[in-house]
Amino acid sequence: MRNSIMPGAAVALLFVGATAHAQDQHEVDMHSVNAQGVGESIGTVTLEEHDDGLLLTPDLTGLSAGVYGFHVHQNASCEPGENDQGKMGAALQAGGHYDPDDTGSHEGPYGEGHRGDLPVLTVNDEGEANLPVLAPRLSLDDMQGRALMIHENGDNYSDEPKPLGGGGDRIVCGTIKD
Repeated sequence: MRNSIMPGAAVALLFVGATAHAQDQHEVDMHSVNAQGVGESIGTVTLEEHDDGLLLTPDLTGLSAGVYGFHVHQNASCEPGENDQGKMGAALQAGGHYDPDDTGSHEGPYGEGHRGDLPVLTVNDEGEANLPVLAPRLSLDDMQGRALMIHENGDNYSDEPKPLGGGGDRIVCGTIKD
């Protein structure tokens, strides 16, 4: 009798665990962006809540090999907008980096600066990004109403010699609206 109850309980626990796990993650569709608008999808980034922070697992293709600045931006938009010089720029409607504490500084994912700093995104020689990164100061709740952004250059996690880590133009964007 005991053996017949235990497998049922195990199945129920597995189902509850799978259901809870599904609610603790969100998939973000990522699109190429330019000053004219939002382009085609290049894949997804899965956001998953963990005890140590937010795990972001990319499944992206079509990028050149290298490292890229990867950030959370304030607004859930990938639409172009006007820059300070009055010129249209890619995904500028996303606003600046997510900085709920108004630190005004760029110190990387483990520093005390804005919380929009993520570890760099690494793209392999085949043009694929699939290495997960951990954002220890973020949760899924922080991501609601935000945009994920990939910049054209790497990131030195500093405001020197260039502001915001020197990431440069925005080239890929995805929004988190629900």
